[in-house]
Amino acid sequence: MAEAVKLPKMSDTMTEGVIVKWNYKVGDSVKSGDVLAEVETDKATMDMEVYAKGSILYLVDEGSTVPVDGVIAVVGAAGEDFQSLLSSTPATPAATPVADAPSAPAETPASTAPAVQAAPAVTATSAGNDDRLKASPLAKKLAEDKGIDLNLITGTGENGRIVRRDIESYTPAATTAVTPSTAAVTGQEGYDEIAVSQMRKTIAGRLSESKFGAPHFYLTMEIAMDKAVAAREQMNGISEVKISMNDLVIKAAASALRKHPKVNSSWLGTKIRYNHHIHIGVAMAVEEGLLVPVVRFADNKSLSQISTEVKDFGKRAKEKKLQPQDWAGNTFTISNLGMFGIEEFTAIINPPDACIMAVGAVKDTVGVVNGEIKPVKTMKVTLSCDHRVVDGAIGAAFLNTFKEYLEEPVKMLV
Repeated sequence: MAEAVKLPKMSDTMTEGVIVKWNYKVGDSVKSGDVLAEVETDKATMDMEVYAKGSILYLVDEGSTVPVDGVIAVVGAAGEDFQSLLSSTPATPAATPVADAPSAPAETPASTAPAVQAAPAVTATSAGNDDRLKASPLAKKLAEDKGIDLNLITGTGENGRIVRRDIESYTPAATTAVTPSTAAVTGQEGYDEIAVSQMRKTIAGRLSESKFGAPHFYLTMEIAMDKAVAAREQMNGISEVKISMNDLVIKAAASALRKHPKVNSSWLGTKIRYNHHIHIGVAMAVEEGLLVPVVRFADNKSLSQISTEVKDFGKRAKEKKLQPQDWAGNTFTISNLGMFGIEEFTAIINPPDACIMAVGAVKDTVGVVNGEIKPVKTMKVTLSCDHRVVDGAIGAAFLNTFKEYLEEPVKMLV
């Protein structure tokens, strides 16, 4: 008996998916456990297994956007009628069936895919032309803009009419050259429109909900980074795993959260959750948007462990190989744009966290050290807080401890 294959929910925030690639075609045989397709979710492109056995009778088109639990395929006995199964199943928006293998490609009904009519081209002549000049209105306007005498041009249009191409191809003699002050500057307008990816849809929805649902306030602090930079150089001189400045930031934040658990919290509507564990989300830019894989128990990990894990996340994020468990469970988030030269910015809270920290670049400047003006290295961070959970004094206390760890790095290593 034919069986409908529905799109499963492949992440906790997934509401729809895009069929990126089918690994089988109509008429092929499949069995339980076969990877039927690659599906783009709101987080990554993932393999989808089939749990039915038989021949593939129906597939939606590659590139179709299908809601969770929407029918994407039908598996059954070869030649079995499956139309009644499709008609009894709720429609799957944006999904188009693929014809059975023996049949000719099906045409898309005009009622479901109306053709887009192109606007009629504007011709070079019109009823309002001045026939005595034998030139189209557009040709007249171009000639006026360029300072060209129409009497010097031979028309190539109907009945010798001067048209646009005659003006554009006209090369005046040296004695009648157009001066720069009268030459018109022309160009071509254009744009590209790209369909919104599942990842970008989710980013838009979650951040809009966060920004307009949670009352944000911001705390900015400048941190002296001379000792942190020196410590990193010393560690990289002996460590097989290269430590980045962001690794130091993650470790310092995790250590500070241990002392300020109220920052390591979540707003749940009728209650506030204070997390005992520290899972730090690390925002990473990818081609289609932003992913936030999670360094779990970051306060208990060494800098080498944090560095190795973050590098692995970065590699798999670019390859779209992160799995749902990689980005779930964050209790605090760090967004670092320092590597792009950004000195200071604010970030939108990443739900369900109560706070996110925006980290800027380490820059060379001058400061007063022991009463003397000397070159120093500084870094600015901004903590975005959900005021329903974290008050200003709590956020400030956390930042002061974070600053202490970076200005005296040895303190977070003991």
